[in-house]
Amino acid sequence: MNSPAQQGHHIVKAFSEELEQLSASVATMGGLAESMISDAIDAIITRDSDLALEVVERDKRIDALQHDVERQIIRLLALRQPLAWDLRVCIAALKISADLERVGDLAKNIARRTRALNEAEPLALTKSVERMGRLVQRHLHEVLDAYVSGEIAGAVGVWERDDDVDEHYNALFRELLTCMAGDPQLIGPGTHLLFIAKNLERVGDHATNIAELVHYAVTGSELTAERPKGTPLESGAS
Repeated sequence: MNSPAQQGHHIVKAFSEELEQLSASVATMGGLAESMISDAIDAIITRDSDLALEVVERDKRIDALQHDVERQIIRLLALRQPLAWDLRVCIAALKISADLERVGDLAKNIARRTRALNEAEPLALTKSVERMGRLVQRHLHEVLDAYVSGEIAGAVGVWERDDDVDEHYNALFRELLTCMAGDPQLIGPGTHLLFIAKNLERVGDHATNIAELVHYAVTGSELTAERPKGTPLESGAS
């Protein structure tokens, strides 16, 4: 029979392993979300409808991963009753997984729009969408790296650069409206690009949310300065 001290050691070790598994599950979910965004952008540029369909199908996997993360957190809260840093890790994982699930949904939306866009003639402005998409993808990658490493500098950097995504979106929005006003035949494909750009802007918002959560999990404090934010030119799209 183990002594009370030995039993306590085993409990602490098991709890640490469960927290590590939780973080690994969120990291796996993040990697999938990042790959979905990357492939959705590639599908736009290469006009690859098959790749876009693969992105749509991958959304089921990210939904399943989120449910698994939620189950792990419920078990940890019920059995371990975590406090302080451990509790912050659980809360951050729960909220980050929700953000990543939304990123997956947005990648799926982009991929569906891409399949419709590919039925029209190519638009020169897809290059502008690519630049915006790569920026968003980079922000997502940096905050996920910060989550895995626990180094908050990368997360804070993304949070501070949130308005970069808004500036790209606003510029693209104006360009697309000008093009559609000059050529009515561009209204259909141009509208698809507008929705794609709006979805990318939302992915940027989720990356910034994750940056805030990483900062909270590591430091126990919120980013208190006013969140950088450009002025949106129109309301939400899907």
